[in-house]
Amino acid sequence: MKNLIFVLLFSSVLFVSCKTNDPALEYKYNTNPTYSWGYAEFYGPYYSEYMNDNNVISLSLFSDSLFVDSTGSLDGIGQYLFLEDIFISPTDTILPDGVYEISKSEAPFTVAPGEKFKADNNEYVIGASIYFIEKKSNFSVQKLISRGSFTVESMNNTKYIDFNFVLTDSTKLKGKFSTELPHFDQSIATPPSSVRKKLKLKSGPVIF
Repeated sequence: MKNLIFVLLFSSVLFVSCKTNDPALEYKYNTNPTYSWGYAEFYGPYYSEYMNDNNVISLSLFSDSLFVDSTGSLDGIGQYLFLEDIFISPTDTILPDGVYEISKSEAPFTVAPGEKFKADNNEYVIGASIYFIEKKSNFSVQKLISRGSFTVESMNNTKYIDFNFVLTDSTKLKGKFSTELPHFDQSIATPPSSVRKKLKLKSGPVIF
């Protein structure tokens, strides 16, 4: 009888120990989305006051059911890729074909990496980032893109873009886009170094 009680107690302790040491389940994000729509914004020589005359484009791409509602806010679920500073030559006004590298050089065919920037006791994200906007809002996050590249090819009115990025948490982010890419000229409304308007999100995700 004593042996039976000992075995039962030992088994209970072993079960609790195993249960406690089990790693928490990691939420899986879609890291290879197909972006179904998007747009590019041309800002001209946005950094000319910092001795850089290269033109700048911002690229916004969206997957799944993401849409802009009547208030101008992004709603739905999916991935929102935002490349804030794509540098192109002073003679280009649209996103030219080629290979673009994540880099801080600010040279043509480079994209500024995602970073956290602090100013006036506030923290902002600048550069390249990806928003994972999930059905369960507590899993929605914004992650920063630290390195990698993307390629652009044009055929008739279609832009073919393939992404191969790495996030700051070492996650590999791919994805593709293959449809018309509207360009909007914001260079007059947004002169060099002035504040650029960003798309508002219905609910702000956690910055990771």
